[in-house]
Amino acid sequence: MKKLFYIDYPQEHVEGQAHTYRCAYCKVITTTINGKLEGHLPTCEYRIKMQQAGYEATGKVQPGATVADDFD
Repeated sequence: MKKLFYIDYPQEHVEGQAHTYRCAYCKVITTTINGKLEGHLPTCEYRIKMQQAGYEATGKVQPGATVADDFD
């Protein structure tokens, strides 16, 4: 199965950034995820759950993907 967009994951606000959010599990910024399952890290709980449910990621690595941390 494949969804058009994967946007039903839990998000959290990035402190100090007015309009920046990230995945609550893998901490990848939502604009990097861009509605794609492969935008999440391969170890992301949301991505793993969706793939186990039969949803597909293309397997392509997002160029420039970054993970936010507490030291931004």
